[in-house]
Formats: sequence, structure tokens, C-alpha cells
Amino acid sequence: MQARSDILARIAALDIRIRAIAKCHATVRLLMTAPGVGPITAMAVVAAFDDADRSRKSSSAGAYLGLTPRRYESGEISRNGRVSKLGDGFTRKCLYEAANAIFCRNLGGPRLRSWARAIAERTGPRKAKVASARKLAVTLHAMWRTNTPFREAAMA
Repeated sequence: MQARSDILARIAALDIRIRAIAKCHATVRLLMTAPGVGPITAMAVVAAFDDADRSRKSSSAGAYLGLTPRRYESGEISRNGRVSKLGDGFTRKCLYEAANAIFCRNLGGPRLRSWARAIAERTGPRKAKVASARKLAVTLHAMWRTNTPFREAAMA
């Protein structure tokens, strides 16, 4: 029991430090205005992209993080596979968790949630969460490039 309480105290101390770092960084605070995005996810996105102006289009942010389907093409066969997983794995995991929070809980963004639910009806919830994570990555990159907070009407 003592070890468990020590671990929980250490987690609480680290959480306080992460929130203090996030409060000092303007870009992280900007990205945290999006639904489902907390300080760890925002810091992971900032660390993964490093510079928002590195890519000209925000639509390529999902591909940079490996959230696009892998293609298999041979002769006349051409099909989409699973996600490519080419980018930063931790950032991809954080974005998937943020998309899961939007999908499962009422965390702002009803248009994004209804869009993901419509995809889930056609293809299943996991693919819908990956699609939401990709859309969230594109939105976060656009927010960073234009330095504007989250607006749901612009996202839909």
C-alpha cells in the first residue's frame, strides 16, 4: 500500500510539472483549446512537428504522423491497408486517445463526434477513431500555422 501511495504521489507531482510547462508555452496553450487535447497531447504534437512552417499544407499532417492508409499495389491489385505508422508513435497514440475521448465522452465538438459516429456506422469504431485522430492532427497543425484557437464551425 505504501508503494502504491508513493507512486500516486510521484504521478501527481509530475502532472503538476507538466501543467506548469504547458502554461508557459504559448503554442501548447493554443492547441489545448481543441476538444480532447490536454497538455501531454499538445506537447507531443509540438515536439513531433517542431516547426509548423515545415510543411506547406496542413492536410499532410496526418500523413507525417502515419495516420493514412498504407497502399498495396501489384499488377491490377490496388487496396488500402492499415495505417502506415511512419511518424512519431507517441504522438499518434496521444491523438488516438484524444479522438477516443471525443468519440466516447461529451467533450465539446458535437460536429466532430457526429462525423466520427457516421464513419463508425459504416466501417467500425476503431477506423472512425483513427480518422478522427487524423482530422485532429490536421486541425491542430492548421491552428498552429494560423495562430488561431479552435473553432468547430471551421473544422466541419
